[in-house]
Amino acid sequence: MMKRLITTLGLGLVLAISAAAQDVPTIIISTWAGVGEAAELQVLIDEINASQSDYQIVHRPIPSDYYTQVKTQIAGGTGADLYWMDQNNMALAAEGIFLPIDECVADSPAQTAGDLNDYYPGILAVNQFDGQTFGLPWIAQPVVVYYNRGLFEAAGVDVPQPGWTWDDFIEKAKALTLDTNGDGVTDQWGFINNGWPPPFIFVWQAGGEPISADFTTSPIDSPEFIEGFEFYLSTAYNPELSPSRETIAEQGFGEMFKAGKIAMFMGGAADDLDRVEGLDVGVIAVPAHPRTGDNTTFAWNASTVINANTANPELACRALVALTEKIHTWKIVSPRISQANAEHLAASEPRKAASAEAIIEAAQNMRALPIFGNYARWDSIFWSEFWGPLLNNETDLSVAELAEEVRPDLEDTLE
Repeated sequence: MMKRLITTLGLGLVLAISAAAQDVPTIIISTWAGVGEAAELQVLIDEINASQSDYQIVHRPIPSDYYTQVKTQIAGGTGADLYWMDQNNMALAAEGIFLPIDECVADSPAQTAGDLNDYYPGILAVNQFDGQTFGLPWIAQPVVVYYNRGLFEAAGVDVPQPGWTWDDFIEKAKALTLDTNGDGVTDQWGFINNGWPPPFIFVWQAGGEPISADFTTSPIDSPEFIEGFEFYLSTAYNPELSPSRETIAEQGFGEMFKAGKIAMFMGGAADDLDRVEGLDVGVIAVPAHPRTGDNTTFAWNASTVINANTANPELACRALVALTEKIHTWKIVSPRISQANAEHLAASEPRKAASAEAIIEAAQNMRALPIFGNYARWDSIFWSEFWGPLLNNETDLSVAELAEEVRPDLEDTLE
């Protein structure tokens, strides 16, 4: 009977019932995890629950329409104690719905999940607002370059080497854009860009910034920003090195790399592009600016936050730290400096062992976008008035001309 009950209710709910029966507080976490990811997370939760008796963590995944449901729950006072938040939605901290954690992690031992000094500053900054910290990062994926060794060899082109630059990248991408069957139609490309990778990689490398450090200006009309953005545009839908938007729409973005039609692809460090069956794929850090040697890269990141309305703030914080510690041995790349080594990464994800050194190198130079209370509005304007029109050839203005026109609208969101 009990086995049938567990099958019907699910392990998480059974744990909640068990915890209630023993008068042990339950800490609920909601995430966007699908079935497979939720099962892996449950293993970590079970280990924490078995290791102590002060609380029990129960996972309530929301695999679809996540942020709509989360906001509805919190507004209605029915929310979980802990939530996963991606970088963009950390701006919700400005609305007072997350609990500040600085005080509750203040006594954490060095080089543990509660030690805020052990996080990459640029990643932790996404969790900080008005001098307070509102979450612990659990992942920070730097963008790296996946390259198909077989296509390089067939074309007689040397594979990328550490220290390569924009110039090297363009030269290789053009040399690898070919009509391989002689029918007069290009069927292999050196690179692919359909709006991804983010242009900020090249903007930062050139010395530009989309938003100033003090959140008072949005200097997208600076020479440095313009240089980086123009380079980014030169890699998108350029027939000399990348497929058209029509070809990408027809054949698929990542699918074209997996099909052996793209020589170089910029993707997240945790992507599966280096283990595609039938392909010999290498991984390397993104190319650097040709003058400065800067090879800053963009990092997608996510954190776990505490609901400001949790009934057990102290236990929720303890659960947050314990769960984050576990996740840092599961998800890559760990956002902690003390874990920035190939051995830790390979132990967390053995299938990344061959590319671990390149990923760790990229992590040393990763950055996240600056997030502030009105970030969503800034982001919407940046795309609709600037990035989108330039990428999709919907404006006759140059990058510099459009930047000068749009900058005031972006800065209105900073006031």
